[in-house]
Amino acid sequence: MREATLRIVEPEAPPRAAGVRLTRLTLSDFRSYERLDLALDGRAVALSGPNGAGKTNVLEAISLLGPGRGLRGARLEEIARKDGPGGWAVSARLSDGEDEQAIGVGAHAGEENRRVVRIGGAPAPGPAALAGKLRLLWLTPAQDRLFMEGVGERRRFLDRMTLAHDPAHARVANDYETAMRQRQRLLDEGCRDDRWLAAVETQMAETGVAIAAARRAMAGALAAAAVTEDEGDFPAADLALDGEIEAMLANAPAADVEDDFAARLKASRPACAAAGRALAGPHRSDFLVTHRAKGAPARLCSTGEQKALLVGLVLANARALALRAASHSKGPPLILLLDEIAAHLDEARREALYDILYALGLQCVMTGTDASLFDGWRGRAQSFAVSDGVIREI
Repeated sequence: MREATLRIVEPEAPPRAAGVRLTRLTLSDFRSYERLDLALDGRAVALSGPNGAGKTNVLEAISLLGPGRGLRGARLEEIARKDGPGGWAVSARLSDGEDEQAIGVGAHAGEENRRVVRIGGAPAPGPAALAGKLRLLWLTPAQDRLFMEGVGERRRFLDRMTLAHDPAHARVANDYETAMRQRQRLLDEGCRDDRWLAAVETQMAETGVAIAAARRAMAGALAAAAVTEDEGDFPAADLALDGEIEAMLANAPAADVEDDFAARLKASRPACAAAGRALAGPHRSDFLVTHRAKGAPARLCSTGEQKALLVGLVLANARALALRAASHSKGPPLILLLDEIAAHLDEARREALYDILYALGLQCVMTGTDASLFDGWRGRAQSFAVSDGVIREI
């Protein structure tokens, strides 16, 4: 499989700006919280407390204010508070200092498998509508092994970064998955209707190429944001998009790639029927990260180096988004969710991270087991102590 390679480095941060902020978060019967009403002043948010206190539940609640299943990937029926009445709700208020807008998600008791979305107090068609209101990136302890895990985890991480640039990415990906399942069902049933199969394969080709193009655009935005070769506190990385469709787009127009992909799908029908799955497409793509200074694949780096590379990728993506917002329309605000961010980072790297986040001017919500881990913010963050589902400002 061919690789489309792009260089990712850490650029200088754009000027810090206020922008739209999350100013209130309200939870009802969500995980460990019967009721939580958290007022935020727009600064970074640091949540400290022992394991199991409910810190990650707050991050998960925010992550559900976007498309997808949130940072835990949980099923909707798992979210409601244990021993609660059933159902749950998360609502947030976004403000730029002048105008405010409320967004919310939840599920009614007895209908826990159906997520309800509200924007500005009115029902919204579905979670995809939230992509135009809020962009989210997150890092969790589970992702610390991203470079060691299977390709599916890396692909989901890649698509989460892409979604922050292109709100339509989630809808297109869903359409691709739907078409791929329809095609496989037809093949499994022995369908011989060429027109029906061709129509489904055309949809796969169109949406599959759109997915690959969005990934390439995201990676290109990272490369365009790079203005320095300095390694700095977070190592520069080389990122390779490892997929047939992504590589084809580097050498041919999208329309030609769509035609070629559709032809490949038609030719591979017998093989896909025998395998029980589609054997080609962006659902098989991977992304490869290399520590540039060491010339080593991320999977061969130390745990601390892997964490630093991962943080560096998220920061590079946030910077690319901030630079685009500064030169074009603002777009929806970006919030970083950093769960146990201090793990595997020494004091120097923690302080460097906080300085970078502050300079970016975006809002972030962080968790850690000890409040002292956030001393490097030096008053620039709003701090809260979390204990047994109770949150108080420090």
